[in-house]
Amino acid sequence: MLPKFDPTNNESGLKLLEDLTQNAKQIQEQVIQKILTQNFNTEYLNTFLNGHSLDLQTFKNSVPVVNYEDIKPYIERIANGEPSQIISSQPITELLTSSGTSGGQPKMMPSTTEDLDNKTFFYNLLVPVLNKYVDGLEEGKGMYLLFIKPEMSTPSGLMARPVLTSYYKSKNFRNRPFNKYNVYTSPDETILCSDSKQSMYCQLLCGLVQRDEVLRVGAVFASAFLRAIKFLEDYWKELSDNIRNGEISKWITDPNCRVAVSSILTKPNAALADLIDGLCCEKSWEGIIKKIWPKTKYIEVIVTGSMAQYIPTLEFYSGGLPLVSTMYASSECYFGINFNPLSKPCDVSYTLLPNMAFFEFLPVEKNDGELSHCNGRSSVQAIDELKTVDLVDVKLGQYYELVVTTFTGLYRYRVGDILMVTGFHNNAPQFKFIHRRNVVLSIDTDKTNEDDLLNAITKAKLLIEPLGVLLTEYTSYADTESIPGHYVVFWELKKREGNENLEEENEEEEEEVVEVGLMEECCSSIEESLDSVYRRCRSKDKSIGALEIRVVKHGAFDALMDFCVSQGSSVNQYKTPRCIKSEEAIKILDSRVVARYFSKKTPFWEPFKPQYSH
Repeated sequence: MLPKFDPTNNESGLKLLEDLTQNAKQIQEQVIQKILTQNFNTEYLNTFLNGHSLDLQTFKNSVPVVNYEDIKPYIERIANGEPSQIISSQPITELLTSSGTSGGQPKMMPSTTEDLDNKTFFYNLLVPVLNKYVDGLEEGKGMYLLFIKPEMSTPSGLMARPVLTSYYKSKNFRNRPFNKYNVYTSPDETILCSDSKQSMYCQLLCGLVQRDEVLRVGAVFASAFLRAIKFLEDYWKELSDNIRNGEISKWITDPNCRVAVSSILTKPNAALADLIDGLCCEKSWEGIIKKIWPKTKYIEVIVTGSMAQYIPTLEFYSGGLPLVSTMYASSECYFGINFNPLSKPCDVSYTLLPNMAFFEFLPVEKNDGELSHCNGRSSVQAIDELKTVDLVDVKLGQYYELVVTTFTGLYRYRVGDILMVTGFHNNAPQFKFIHRRNVVLSIDTDKTNEDDLLNAITKAKLLIEPLGVLLTEYTSYADTESIPGHYVVFWELKKREGNENLEEENEEEEEEVVEVGLMEECCSSIEESLDSVYRRCRSKDKSIGALEIRVVKHGAFDALMDFCVSQGSSVNQYKTPRCIKSEEAIKILDSRVVARYFSKKTPFWEPFKPQYSH
């Protein structure tokens, strides 16, 4: 299913994308036929097909739409040493751990050698799309901050690792052919360093030394890139001293990193060190990326979904550079490409490539601001209750939940992503990522999802931004210790002027930087923006208490990340959870609270009045 093309030939790549999207229906039919033919004799498919024909309708009528809990026993059997034939005719070569969890542990997705080839094909197609919109990328390098996470071995001997760690450690990445359009400032040895602090330091050092060659910067997620900026704030003086002396800090002990960086930091450079000192010691770091790397054309990070909350902070540091989200992918499968990479973050849509998997879509309705499945809400339903729509049959403006059948052994699997159709490129639909399914806060009958919380906080933070205060991180939890329970939202704040954090600047002072009444207004604003059920519970049922904002010290969310990573999350894939339930995670943030504020108003609510059409 992978047509060959030269990734350095832009015209060839763009023509291939035109062919794929023009023939989306035929390619989808070929994909499902190949998957079924290859895997017809697997235990999983045999359970449902029972020797019946391999046509698409039989597949849809017989094989159920499933969640991870349904396939978890099969995955665990393979992890414990049973043959891949349970779900896949091809050997499962590793298990990919996702950022989602099941029973407190990362979910595991099957992967094969062919799957790595699919990812390489996908990455290669990003190059011609970017070159179509941005000239001259072959004349310099990309400072991409990429990281790995140590893997674990399952009883079968198969390694379980995050999807990006899998790819960076693969021969496909390590032995990739030279591509003049895709040269990194970071040597592979620094990317593959298992010590994330040493890896970050060395990658930033290489990026600084090669600043005149850097044409683009980025990381996988916006949050990771901002962590790099924070790291630079903490270590710029030591980095500049390394450049001034032409020597790497002694605490960098990874031998491969030292050798690789030494091949780039070949001699002292006092002029560059002076320049870095001058830029980094300025009171304000606004526009720092463009100042340090003046030839940079864009910042490549994912800023869709929950990453959208980082956009203002990225814009503060970026100096007006475009924020580019190139791709939509997960541990289950790589899905789609942004065909208009210079679009505004709020306008980003991804075109699903029809040869990557077989795609189906569960229709989702939006009623009174809430998204719900047209066929009902239960996670696993009878076949006739979960009617899916094929890729080419989705409707413009409609919401859907993504369902995939992959080459690696997932069949009609609910990814958990809610998407909205924004348009079509030829015959292939384009989707805006809305949010992950079932990421909620709940005290009573209320259910607040990630998107609702983001929208409410986005409105509330507008109240403090005129004071030059940025909301840099947030998360939440449902506090049921009090009666009634209430929503708690943790905020980390930063002054726009300079690098001083609010609590650091005022440690010794009684006076609040943000006036109490204004923070209470922020609490009320969040509540007013939440849905009708929440507001009813607050104002009529009195089953939910006043929402609380707890402001935390600078670094509190770094401590939260360290904890999550220690529990099995990937450094490279880590995204701040927008709702936390772990008692330990809550304690980590609670121990760093510097101020607490409650809503003083009851949010407005009135009974829902349905609009009847005549």
